[in-house]
Amino acid sequence: MDWGDLERELDGWAQAGQAATLWWRDDDAVTSTPELQRLLEIAGPLPLSLAVVPAQADATLAGALRATDHVVALQHGFAHANQAVPPNKKAEFGGGRDPAQAARELQAGSRRLRQLLGERALPVLVPPWNRIDLILVGRLAELGIRGLSTYGPRAAAATAGVVVVNTHVDIIDWHGARRFLGLDRCLQLAIGHLAARRQGRVDPNEPTGLLTHHLVHDAEAWSFLAAFSQRTASHAAVRWMGARQLFGCGVERPA
Repeated sequence: MDWGDLERELDGWAQAGQAATLWWRDDDAVTSTPELQRLLEIAGPLPLSLAVVPAQADATLAGALRATDHVVALQHGFAHANQAVPPNKKAEFGGGRDPAQAARELQAGSRRLRQLLGERALPVLVPPWNRIDLILVGRLAELGIRGLSTYGPRAAAATAGVVVVNTHVDIIDWHGARRFLGLDRCLQLAIGHLAARRQGRVDPNEPTGLLTHHLVHDAEAWSFLAAFSQRTASHAAVRWMGARQLFGCGVERPA
């Protein structure tokens, strides 16, 4: 696939009189780095949601975000520490953990982000490795968490009183060289989810989510992000959405 294929899919939304909604989540933010600054520059006025690791986040992160109007922080677990017992897949809040301890960590993480980032920190959980035990999901609302974001088309817009908005276009090849997934595959993911929404094969109201990890981007990944953000922002059918609106956490500042 190439950029022309994306343009044609977006044209299909325009011809149908519909808005092709998108949102952007970047994981593993903890401190101010050249990579974070590059991410903020590429995003520009587009709404960006940083999944921040509470136990590792420092004051330089808050300083880096102070001048931005369109960046919010989501809670990326607590310490991003794998608590799974082999051969289970990596997870910080998967099955088998003491529910009381898991709840305490989530609450401590929420407090830490609010202290560090103030109103920029939203009560939205991004579980590390995009995995979370269903029993714990049922407790999120009582812990003050209003939103949940993992990976893949959502099964429902809300669960146990928590709004669900996932991501669908992970640009890193985690199962291979841990580098950029490639233009063809990234466009396949983006166009595939957009087309499935337009055709009613998945929830049409869930915006297509771009998932990035600024700390591991190579030159090709940065190039893709710059092109993708520019091409989508300039298309009449596209509407980029922010997490405050998506998760019902207040009013977005206009781009």
